[in-house]
Amino acid sequence: MTQLSVLDLIPVRTGQSSGDAVAASLGLVRTAERLGFTRFWVAEHHNMPAVASTSPSTLIAHFAAQTSRIRLGSGGVMLPNHAPLSIAEQFALLEAMHPGRIDLGLGRAPGSDPVTSYMLRGQRTTTDADPAETFPTDVETVAALLGSDRSLASEPFGEDDQPAVGLNIRARAYELKATPRIRTAPEMWLLGSSNFSATLAASLGMPFVFANHFGQPGIEQALELYRSRFQPSEALAAPKTFLTVNVSVADTDDEAQLVTLPQLISMARLRTGGALTPQLTIDQARTTDLSVAEQELVLEQSRRWLIGTAESVERRIRALAEQYGVDEVMVSPAGGAWAADPFDATPSRERTLELLASRFPELAA
Repeated sequence: MTQLSVLDLIPVRTGQSSGDAVAASLGLVRTAERLGFTRFWVAEHHNMPAVASTSPSTLIAHFAAQTSRIRLGSGGVMLPNHAPLSIAEQFALLEAMHPGRIDLGLGRAPGSDPVTSYMLRGQRTTTDADPAETFPTDVETVAALLGSDRSLASEPFGEDDQPAVGLNIRARAYELKATPRIRTAPEMWLLGSSNFSATLAASLGMPFVFANHFGQPGIEQALELYRSRFQPSEALAAPKTFLTVNVSVADTDDEAQLVTLPQLISMARLRTGGALTPQLTIDQARTTDLSVAEQELVLEQSRRWLIGTAESVERRIRALAEQYGVDEVMVSPAGGAWAADPFDATPSRERTLELLASRFPELAA
């Protein structure tokens, strides 16, 4: 059996406001819940006109309040952009409001360009240390503050059992706790597309997600390292992992390729240093002139992404799950929008989930 989940970047298309983009993604969350998808994660990106997912915790709170069952999480919070205590308290509050439904996925990429990352961190001098260097320690700090380093199957935290981190400041002991007090912990995941992230997740005994939607090579080695070096922890006794993939499903292969073209062009321009704009509509994309480099990247990505009919994409998803030994795959619906589509809806992406669900009866189990 293969469970499916959803990763969303909250795409913003030509003429669409960020508010409408969030409303469209809320419709996608509701569709995912209705169809039986396991979880719905939102990414963190900054200073990108085609993406509205700048604050995962804000989006999670909004989506969780409008749903009742599906797990909501970050895919992921880019921890070097934030203070560990701030993230721990944000997700403690989410867990307090929606117990048992919150995932905290953490990554170490900036999620933006170097200048934007510099400003996000509040750095004012060039001598400040790179927060990515403290990422392993920061992950441990967040886990300790939330109690996510303890067994999720154990009894809820007691009144005198609130997770805490001991500090020593100017020779004075100090106990730091994330508030509000929570009785259960969010489920923490480490995200990455490198051997570093896989090895770190293994050493900490954490679940690991390979960000396959980035198109980075090395998935086999990363998963082998994670599983072979996994150190059981109080929170997790055995390796736990899944992978992400870009998908677009329609009634025909040609239609699936066409509706995916706006996202393919956006990614090609991002990788070639082109101008960053809101995502083109399908109408605009089909008449857009591309450079030779952009054409090559569009072709390369369209071969790697899972684009086609429900039957063909189902076959490829199940093959990936079997090849890499996972029982869950997180899909990132990559379909664009026609100019005539309502700004507060995302019909092609909802259609992708509906067609996939028709081929995965285990979602309804």
